[in-house]
Amino acid sequence: MKVDKPLVIGIAGGSGSGKTSVTNAIYDVFKDNSVAVIGQDFYYKDQSHLRFEERLETNYDHPLAFDTDLLVEHIQMLLNRQPIEKPTYDYTQHTRSNETVMIEPKDVIIVEGILVLEDVALRNLMDIKLFVDTDADLRIIRRILRDIHERGRSIDSVVEQYLSVVRPMHNQFIEPTKKYADIIVPEGGKNKVAIDLMVTKIKTILDKGTELYYDDDIKS
Repeated sequence: MKVDKPLVIGIAGGSGSGKTSVTNAIYDVFKDNSVAVIGQDFYYKDQSHLRFEERLETNYDHPLAFDTDLLVEHIQMLLNRQPIEKPTYDYTQHTRSNETVMIEPKDVIIVEGILVLEDVALRNLMDIKLFVDTDADLRIIRRILRDIHERGRSIDSVVEQYLSVVRPMHNQFIEPTKKYADIIVPEGGKNKVAIDLMVTKIKTILDKGTELYYDDDIKS
């Protein structure tokens, strides 16, 4: 049954927490039929007006690095059953790419990123809010491996960035958003019980259609 109002799920957590694994585990159950995934990482601000040297100083873990207004606008469009042109980001040039990706409206919209629970306007669009909570030592190891293998960085640069930027930004902006979560998921994608519960909830919503919005209070 097609729901009248799409369900919006926010999945937040620190860098390397496993929030993407949680998102992918949910998405893999439904594939493209019912779920659209919107990654906050695609909504970093355009920096083409800055010199390349200035772009290198970007703090990607600060709320001001994101074009949250555009993200909110796009979620609202998807809620109104309108397709969006999702931006893409060029990490080699440290600015937004000219390419976009067409995203069609779906019954379930997953918004995933380190700070998706930080902005009140974005939070207010969400029906279910998750925070993936993983120990700092696991998060830094995962970030080191990702940045070395996927982004060609040295271990020294990753560790220096973690100590000078990532860790303080996590403590100042990301960790405090845990209080807004309806569900806290320890250990990310390895928490099969939490993922199964979310999958069951989504299936219930899709099966019942609009009835759930009247019979089952899923908002915090």
